[in-house]
Amino acid sequence: MSTAVDNFRVRPPGRCSSVAQVCEEGLCRAGGSEYRARAHAMGAVGPGIGRRGGMDAYEAGPDAGHGRDEPGEAEGSPDAGEVPRPALAALSLPYQIGAALAVAVVAVAACVHLGMVFLHVAPSNTVTKEHSRTIDDWIYPEFEQNWKLFAPNPLQQNVAVEVRADVRTADGGARTTGWYDLSALDGKAIDGNPLPSHTQQNELRRAWDFLLATHDAQNRPSGLRGALAEKYLRRIVVLRLDREDAAGPGGTIDRVQVRSRSTNVRPPEWSQEQVPETPTYRVLSWWSVPDGEEAAEAAGAAGAAKGGGS
Repeated sequence: MSTAVDNFRVRPPGRCSSVAQVCEEGLCRAGGSEYRARAHAMGAVGPGIGRRGGMDAYEAGPDAGHGRDEPGEAEGSPDAGEVPRPALAALSLPYQIGAALAVAVVAVAACVHLGMVFLHVAPSNTVTKEHSRTIDDWIYPEFEQNWKLFAPNPLQQNVAVEVRADVRTADGGARTTGWYDLSALDGKAIDGNPLPSHTQQNELRRAWDFLLATHDAQNRPSGLRGALAEKYLRRIVVLRLDREDAAGPGGTIDRVQVRSRSTNVRPPEWSQEQVPETPTYRVLSWWSVPDGEEAAEAAGAAGAAKGGGS
């Protein structure tokens, strides 16, 4: 029986070595059902024999696998309970260290930035008073916070800053220029510019806000900050007048006067609110321009024009 079984396993259907063996053993006939019946009768039932899987392997041809499992097949198959490793763990040790350092740096920078912004917008306290310089250096100018957008009653006016000057002409005469709308000039420079500078957007507005915060209703400065605000705004408007060539050829600016023009924003059509459309003005007194300051501003304006033209 063992010889028959061995012959059966070694020589499946279609692989008999000779015609004599075919006739003697009777195992190479066509038809899978008769082949399986003879195999059961001979007792050749084992792993991969007499089962549909083993028969399919033999009937598929020489390239098909045998019915019994080959050594190493089960070992190579993935374990159903095995958890795949994360992508970071698959990296080599130097790359893992670099990725961890990058994540740590980003996390620390984000925490520091959020902390600085919180201290900037928080009410005045011991920490903000002690580290105000550090907080301001971090926030200004790129991360400035303007919480008027979220105020219960946001600003509903268009405020324009205007300036005029007393000019001494080249022939010794004197004249007063018309009002120059500096806010409109800034708006014209920003219009159509996809990346306007921070100076074009905020310099004039912040200077005017600084002056209002340091002066009373009668335009009187309150302390040293008020005097500093006047000097700062004066230098800005003189520089702008030089850019516009307000003094003319050979002329110089003796003094300047600044005012603001506030116009209410019209309410939407569906609103019943009524607001006056007449603009209101806040006019400051005349400021004399020192000779040295005017010359320095003129030189600065010439250098800026040369740099812009090159």
